Amino acid sequence: MAAAPHNSRIKPPALHSGERVGIVAPASNVKREMLEAGCDALRRMGYEPFYFESILERDLYFAGSVERRARELEDMFLRDDVRAIVCARGGYGSNYLLPALDVKKIDVKKIDQKKIAAHPKIFVGYSDLTSLLTTFTDAGNFVTFHGPMVAKDFAIADGVDLASWQNAVSGVAEWEITGNSGAKPLVAGEAEGILYGGCLSILVAALGTPNDIQTEGTILFLEDLAAKPFQIDRMLMQLKLAGKLQDVRGIVFGEMLDCRQSPTQDYTLEEVVLRVIGDLGIPVAFGLRSGHVSGANITLPFGVKARLEVGGGVTLKILESATT
Repeated sequence: MAAAPHNSRIKPPALHSGERVGIVAPASNVKREMLEAGCDALRRMGYEPFYFESILERDLYFAGSVERRARELEDMFLRDDVRAIVCARGGYGSNYLLPALDVKKIDVKKIDQKKIAAHPKIFVGYSDLTSLLTTFTDAGNFVTFHGPMVAKDFAIADGVDLASWQNAVSGVAEWEITGNSGAKPLVAGEAEGILYGGCLSILVAALGTPNDIQTEGTILFLEDLAAKPFQIDRMLMQLKLAGKLQDVRGIVFGEMLDCRQSPTQDYTLEEVVLRVIGDLGIPVAFGLRSGHVSGANITLPFGVKARLEVGGGVTLKILESATT
């Protein structure tokens, strides 16, 4: 799957107060109480949440059948009254939808990528939804958003970083993430590239598939949850050996919650990371709070130009609007 040229990438329409937000569950099953708590938060922010009742269906650990999840996702893109699409939660199962994303397929029982690309909208998620974020950015050719989910971050107090959310979805021309983002310097330097990435384990799982990730010329964001340091090492080495770090301009790691071998380990995850990527000659930051986080989930627009500055602190500058 070849990435589209950045200068042709589509920016979805901006989201404004009073507009309808569609909620989807492309992966694991959803608890009603968490879904409703997230919807209440969206209402307080001035939006109108909308979901199909079938979102609460369950098939093993999935949010219903593949057909249900695919139909729900496509319907939300096609509905004129839905201005943005936010995932309810991650978990596992988005990869089941990927065969339906072939742009040559037209099957009413599956997602038609032509229809989705013809109706670009703000699409927000993280974790397992990384597979959809990168597919929509690369094959669908539109900007996507790595950020808070309804039955997770919106459902809890202080779960969403409101400043980055508003900047990302409302079309602010230039803005930056600095200071309280949680990021700290690992390797000093400055670089510009296209912001891209997501959950490390999901990115690695895409290698060698038709939905292989396109990392050339990117500021690469990588995050994960509860992976042991040697597993992080192994996944980074796999990216490196696959040539996926060869033309990366800079790397920003997420908070990496619970990514440790044991409470008494005598090394840090930062040391592990630097053993693998410290020789790339690019700026590296660690700890930016997006995805699996302890709170205040930061929204990152994927597919836009960004500048990473790592020195005494860390600043990630978004150099263009993510929406129109």
